[in-house]
Amino acid sequence: MAAKSSDFKVKQKQLNEDITSGNLKQCYLVYGEEAYLRLQNRDKLVKALGGDSASMNFTRYEGDACDPAAIIDMAETMPFLSDKRVILVENSGFFKSGCPELADYLKEPAEAAYFIFVEKEVDRRKDIYKAAAKLGLDINCDEQDEDTLKRWIASKFRSEGKNISSGAVAFLIDRVGTDMSNISTEIEKLVCYCIDRDEVTSADIEAVCANWITSRIFAMTDAIVEKNRKKAIDLYYDLLALKEPPAKILALITRQFNLMLQIKEMDDNRKDKGTIASAVGLMPFLVGKYVNWAKNYSYQELKDALELCASNDEAVKTGKLDYVISVEIVIIGCTGN
Repeated sequence: MAAKSSDFKVKQKQLNEDITSGNLKQCYLVYGEEAYLRLQNRDKLVKALGGDSASMNFTRYEGDACDPAAIIDMAETMPFLSDKRVILVENSGFFKSGCPELADYLKEPAEAAYFIFVEKEVDRRKDIYKAAAKLGLDINCDEQDEDTLKRWIASKFRSEGKNISSGAVAFLIDRVGTDMSNISTEIEKLVCYCIDRDEVTSADIEAVCANWITSRIFAMTDAIVEKNRKKAIDLYYDLLALKEPPAKILALITRQFNLMLQIKEMDDNRKDKGTIASAVGLMPFLVGKYVNWAKNYSYQELKDALELCASNDEAVKTGKLDYVISVEIVIIGCTGN
């Protein structure tokens, strides 16, 4: 899990204080990988600035087709019976590719114009980033470190009048991943499930929470060995969205092909399923599945797949390749005809 600097905590405290005091800045840039935090801060700021969707003084722009000239024109338009015109700009890409017009405008915006920019990715070298940060407050809502995430989960349960042990919290994270939106949804389900009890246990989590990560990992590796490239790639990106490390995914793909190679050799040598299961550490009922998969590959194809996994892992470790791309290359290589 990614390490998190203290910068987020400091900026989050400042943002909360701005909202509580009503002393709001003219510009807020909310960005980062953690969608739950981005959207939570977006909604808090919109509400604090009076940006009701029915308000004539609130305008929302979204997507990479946002027109900087239209945004500037709206900012220059006097608000109606208010001292603020609130402009929300989401997922514009301006802070990644740059936007000279808005960068210049933010240096001297209309006094009544208040901006909320919400982006997944930013380039801090861009002039628009520097202008927005100087005018107001930028906050990086990135993935939280493990300790922070655990404290947040425990506090969410406490706010619902429920207790949960540290072991059960760790089990919840292992089961559903580190995406805060997913965790929040699962917490709601658990609170309802345990409505008559104060304690939420690991058994409750096992009963209620879908094992998102494990099920997707198995489905992805199944799709790879079945040579269903599109399904494998789609599931790979599902796993990335759940913050599953690419290094772990590559290791699991490698393991899958290693198992098939071993099982193919033993099956060809007429070993029974019980012997094979014991040798490779699988449940006996799974051996037949691997035997059928392995029949679709020659020995050389399995060895080539393992070599591809190893070479891509080496390329990442020597700085020649990005891990996300390396796994894509492996999936494409292993699902070819």
